Amino acid sequence: MTNATLKELLDEKVFQYNNPRFIESDPIQIPHQFQLKQDIEIAAFLTATISWGNRKMIIKNAQRLMDIMGNSPYDYIMESKTDVDENFVHRTFNAIDLNYFVKALRSIYMNHGGLENVFSQHAAPGDLQNSIHHFKKVFFAIEHPLRTMKHVSDPNKGSAAKRINMFLRWMVRSDGAGVDFGIWKDISPSMLSCPLDVHSGNVARKLGLLQRKQNDAKALKELDLSLRKMDPIDPVKYDFALFGMGVFEKFS
Repeated sequence: MTNATLKELLDEKVFQYNNPRFIESDPIQIPHQFQLKQDIEIAAFLTATISWGNRKMIIKNAQRLMDIMGNSPYDYIMESKTDVDENFVHRTFNAIDLNYFVKALRSIYMNHGGLENVFSQHAAPGDLQNSIHHFKKVFFAIEHPLRTMKHVSDPNKGSAAKRINMFLRWMVRSDGAGVDFGIWKDISPSMLSCPLDVHSGNVARKLGLLQRKQNDAKALKELDLSLRKMDPIDPVKYDFALFGMGVFEKFS
């Protein structure tokens, strides 16, 4: 397959999947319930954090998080004085982790200007992986349980940071298609990295966009280079194509 043919195929698949119908079966439906910027980004961050495993269970448990927060996540983060439901569990993410996430997010909004500010402060030309590394340092700057650190990935330690890169895609991309929010204006979509997971990775390898076998930080860098050759302005739009072909078409 020539580069031009591959780009034509992927552009077609982006058009097929990057539309409001995608929201119906995707965890992004949770932050789409809100209008306030802070509600959207907190709901998106928490939903992305638990986005591994069965998609229906992810959506169910993310909605439970919103219910726990009275469907006003920003108000809850800023005003809650008590710990949350001790029975909350999503795979290895439990109430201990959730209680810390509430405290860390409150600290970020009170002391660091909010989530967008923390990520944009260290956004350097090229990509956002150093921003993610810096975010983790800020997120765990207050006293924290060691077990909770595993729920925020660090690219500087070799992780592809799939869930944070997905969260950043949701916040930064703005193409009028109605899926991603584009409410963060201080970060360019050209700097985003593909949320690399088993589905997008397998499709990318099948199409010759990725050679490395592990889904790690080195593979992410390789995939980013391939996608930026096809669209240097909005490379991560191709996540819709890779993910859609993998999940809905079983192309691998």
